[in-house]
Amino acid sequence: MKIVSFSGIDGAGKSTQIITLETWLRDAGLRIKLLTFWDDVVVLSRLREFMSHWAFRGDEGVGTPEQPIHRRDKNVTSWPVTVMRLCFYCVDAVSLWLQVHKIEKTDADVVIFDRYIYDELANLSINSWLERAFVRLILKLTAAPDVAYLIDADPAQAQARKPEYPLEFLHHNRESYLALSRLASHMVVIQASSIAATEERIKAALLSKLSAEDSKLLALA
Repeated sequence: MKIVSFSGIDGAGKSTQIITLETWLRDAGLRIKLLTFWDDVVVLSRLREFMSHWAFRGDEGVGTPEQPIHRRDKNVTSWPVTVMRLCFYCVDAVSLWLQVHKIEKTDADVVIFDRYIYDELANLSINSWLERAFVRLILKLTAAPDVAYLIDADPAQAQARKPEYPLEFLHHNRESYLALSRLASHMVVIQASSIAATEERIKAALLSKLSAEDSKLLALA
């Protein structure tokens, strides 16, 4: 079994690439399990979402070009919120460990995570020595996927596709992801490009991580 994760700023195109990869693998006859980090791993996700909306009064839902919204959650960076995040992220890391242990017992050939612990860690300030130390600790304690994709994107284009957060925050968030990828050297950064070119880079990166015994997957090349 192989574990694959997709991370990146909002609007980077992760959902499109996940659907494409899932279809590609299923067409090869492989058993695929898709997990969403927020729904399947995060502890008390609905309560945390409600508390965030109640406390910060941001818009709910998903923004679209026709109906932009203004979220206030991960772009809130006061120190009490940061302390709360550190606590929640520790619990989520344990939950992720349990989830990975659980899926290792399934018959899935490939498990795809829509977001991973990296997408929480990217909400922290890696320039802060304390938060950077926390990130390093969580990375050591968390099982790394066989392939951890970071889908890079131009913040302005990402915001146009999914208008939810201020452009300034998306620029900062992108830099956090790139800094995180330097700490987690196993992450595969997929540079911003056309959808088709991105699809090919994702496939190539997956195939390069497989061993010769993964004959069914290598036959896709």
